[in-house]
Amino acid sequence: MTLPVGKLHAQSLEFPLVILSNVPFEVSWDGFTQASPQNPVIIGGFDQGSLQITSNTGASSVFLSNKHIFEYSSNDGQLIQKEIFPIPGWLSILPPLLAIVLALITKEMLISLFAGIWVGVSIMLSYNPINGFLRSLDDYIVDTIANPGHATILLFTFGFGGLIGVVQKNGGLAGIVAIAARYAKTRVRGQVATASMGLFIFFDDYANSLLVGNTMRPFTDKLRISREKLSYIVDSTAAPVASIGLISTWIVFAMSLLDGQLKVLGIHSNAYLIFLLSIPFSYYAILAIIFVFMNALMQREFGPMYSAEARTITTGAVLGPGAKPLSDDSQLKNAIPEHIPHRWYNAVIPILIVVLMTIVGIIITGMPDAFPENSGFIQKVLMIMDNTDSSQALLWASYIGAVVAILMAMGQKLLSIKEALESWFEGARTMFLATIILVLAWSLGSVCTDIHTADFIVHYTQDWISPSYLPALTFVLAAIISFATGTSYGTMSILIPLMVPLAIQLFGDVHNVMFWATFSAIISGATFGDHCSPISDTTILSSLASGADNVDHVQTQLPYALVVGGVAILFGFLPIGLISSPTYLTSILFYILSIITLYLILRFYGKPLPAADHIEVESY
Repeated sequence: MTLPVGKLHAQSLEFPLVILSNVPFEVSWDGFTQASPQNPVIIGGFDQGSLQITSNTGASSVFLSNKHIFEYSSNDGQLIQKEIFPIPGWLSILPPLLAIVLALITKEMLISLFAGIWVGVSIMLSYNPINGFLRSLDDYIVDTIANPGHATILLFTFGFGGLIGVVQKNGGLAGIVAIAARYAKTRVRGQVATASMGLFIFFDDYANSLLVGNTMRPFTDKLRISREKLSYIVDSTAAPVASIGLISTWIVFAMSLLDGQLKVLGIHSNAYLIFLLSIPFSYYAILAIIFVFMNALMQREFGPMYSAEARTITTGAVLGPGAKPLSDDSQLKNAIPEHIPHRWYNAVIPILIVVLMTIVGIIITGMPDAFPENSGFIQKVLMIMDNTDSSQALLWASYIGAVVAILMAMGQKLLSIKEALESWFEGARTMFLATIILVLAWSLGSVCTDIHTADFIVHYTQDWISPSYLPALTFVLAAIISFATGTSYGTMSILIPLMVPLAIQLFGDVHNVMFWATFSAIISGATFGDHCSPISDTTILSSLASGADNVDHVQTQLPYALVVGGVAILFGFLPIGLISSPTYLTSILFYILSIITLYLILRFYGKPLPAADHIEVESY
């Protein structure tokens, strides 16, 4: 494997930190000054043959099975050897799989997540557990906290927790519950009200989860709605709503990826228009929202959710035995002095400030120096959303909302400055456990990226894909990747560049039903896996905002998500590819079949809850 003799300057070959056996990876080179198409540099020894270098710098995808030694000349003419040790591909799925299994068995999220990180880093460092432990701390957890985007979300979480602490202490949340109790006095109405609130906050799933969960939690507790059910409603009206919202951080991210692929392929089509056309084919997201309302109205449950709801109705215990809620609201339960009046606007105004300032922050952070000439309103909105920093906007909004809440409480002489600040810190402290879990979940996501978990899954599933089954298989593949890695954005980043060219090649262009269904399958599958994974940040935030145990939330929600996901495949993504010439009318008919199927499942498999009708909120 010796390179041809010649005067080559500053030559180098760069390989990834981790290489999976029999999975393609990219090798790049620099400094091969004599290389050209007429005079290529040949490096032998790759399993697929030889690597031919024809430029000074470049990259190529190759793969290996076993240990290999590569040799090339350094700048001073000496021969440099580099040993490459591919690891078995199945080891790449071990870190997330270990974390998920341990979390479900032990219900200890901190230990489970760190175990996944530790094992993954140890594998990357030649199976050395000591170095793996040390590097897990400094190369992954510390770097995760130092990431500006992650740090912003952590500060936002503390800020919003502090805001909730203030509006609980000043009687604002109690006032909301008192107002809501006048119109939604039963468990059914309480669940419908919570889900409806989730539909209105469509621009960001983080904001949706934290606002709806924290606002409705005291109210649903009074109605004897379990924390597991509350977190399910919050989770099912956060990411699914954001994934089909006309303007949301989710959609802008997906459109940016799609637009990049269209430009690479030389296709001059509007990515936003393609998204709008694809909305009717987002079977999982739309059915998940419908199922929440159907479940609430029919008052039937099945699986672990039935046990959780029956427990709460009969005993009043909103949490299960041994539950460890991510937000510890024990300090806040009795934090409202009797002399403080319950004024709803002391909570509504600060929360509205958060919503409005988030929108303003999105505009400020995304506003370009100048818009292109002759750009329309929609184009300007899309350009702002494409450039915005939603985490920064949420950070600003949460602390501005907290300041407003404190000033309102002081202005009405409800709280002194000392009491207001103490209530803010009490609220912020309730978020501590969740922020640690978020950091560990992000760190595990980085490990999954470095150990190529998604690459392994894609490589060994891509051969299953055929034109008729493309939407269904794309949904399944996206669900597997997002469940294993806990990230919807990461899943879209992987699959949109992979599936869009494939779909165009199979279906001819971007303006046909099969392409729209395939594109929607990516987003819906990413939503499903992210929705169900215990290591997903949106799952964690839903548990946090609802005051639920994260593992209990996953265990009770998973059967419902699997049912909806199965129906979405059997009556949506699968038949849309099997019938000839599908149309928009066809997709609507599929929804009718899907809704009927979900109704029948609830009607005949779900069980009525014990004496649910007598529970009402008389006063608060």
